[in-house]
Amino acid sequence: MEDKTTSRVLNRRVHMANERTFLAWIRTSIGIMAFGFVVVKFALFIKQIGALLATSGFPEMHVVQPPHGSSSFFGIALVGLGALMGVLAFIRYKKVEKQIDEDMYQPSLILDILLTLSVLAVGIFLVIYLIHNTSGFLT
Repeated sequence: MEDKTTSRVLNRRVHMANERTFLAWIRTSIGIMAFGFVVVKFALFIKQIGALLATSGFPEMHVVQPPHGSSSFFGIALVGLGALMGVLAFIRYKKVEKQIDEDMYQPSLILDILLTLSVLAVGIFLVIYLIHNTSGFLT
C-alpha cells in the first residue's frame, strides 16, 4: 500500500514539474509578443514624431525613418511567433502529460529548437537593422 501512495506522490510531482515548464514557455511566448508589440508601437511613434517635426518648422532636421516599415513587419512577426510558441507549448505540455501517465517519457526538442532559432534570427535582424540605421552616426 505504501508503494502505491509513494508512486502517486511522485507522479504528482512530475506532473507539477511539467506544468511549471509549460508556464515558463507561456511566459516566454508572452515576453516575445510584448516585445513585438513594443517594436510596432515604437515604429509608429517614430513616424508620428517625424511628421510632427516636419510640419512644425524644423524642415532642416533629418529624422531617420525605418526603411519601408520593416520595424512594423518585424514586430508583427514577433507577435505571431510568440503566439505560435504558446500553442506549441500547450501541445508539448499535453504530450508530456500523456507520456508521464503512461510512464513512457521521451524528450522533444522542437520547441527548444524553435526558440533558439527565433532568438538567433531576432539577434541577426537587430544587428543588421542597427548597423544599417546607425551607419551615419558611426562616422
